[in-house]
Amino acid sequence: MGKESSNSPNPVDLAKAETLVEALPYLRAYAGKTFVIKYGGNAMGSDSLSDSFAQDVVLLKRIGIHPVVVHGGGPQIGNMLGRLGIASNFVDGLRVTDAETAEVAEMVLAGSINKDVVSSINRAGGTAVGLCGKDAHLVTVKRLTRTKRDPESNIERVIDLGFVGEPDGVDPTFLEMLRLSNVIPVIAPVAADEHGQTYNVNADTMAGAIAGALKAARLFLLTDVPGVLSKSRSS
Repeated sequence: MGKESSNSPNPVDLAKAETLVEALPYLRAYAGKTFVIKYGGNAMGSDSLSDSFAQDVVLLKRIGIHPVVVHGGGPQIGNMLGRLGIASNFVDGLRVTDAETAEVAEMVLAGSINKDVVSSINRAGGTAVGLCGKDAHLVTVKRLTRTKRDPESNIERVIDLGFVGEPDGVDPTFLEMLRLSNVIPVIAPVAADEHGQTYNVNADTMAGAIAGALKAARLFLLTDVPGVLSKSRSS
């Protein structure tokens, strides 16, 4: 006596079911549409949050919405650089990327992180494939340039960020092909310029460029970096 029946519903499952019922009218409105999701922040460093994210992405695909995931990985790149004894320098939040750092960034982003995200989605019941901007001519970049005003002389100086790129063109042909299948693309923010030189790309910027090319119905930025806030947030 006093014990719950083994057939009693799990409270967590009930909460998920209630949330899904409430969301269904909105989800139906986006059936057949594309959502681009930039995945980063604390969710990438927690197994439970990673699993929850993967389950949500698979659910979107199953109800007829087409998710495209673009992931970040700044902390993981920093950790690997630290292990290799390579110093990290930042200017206005962007990592200064020399040839050695670019090689490490590609290894971490298009290698270990990308495959971890793909595996998480596959374990959740989806079918994911890992890509980067180089694949199928998806994203072409140009070198990112930044200027900074010298407070003393008031002169703007060009800052050399090294192999940091910004999208110069997006060819969504391959992603459109995947849209007609059950495959969920997972994209690492690494791409090349017209000469084949590899560049590290800010994941938010890359997600925005891909969302624009796909005419996505929604662009979601999952991050714990301050600065991107909802318009509904009070000031």
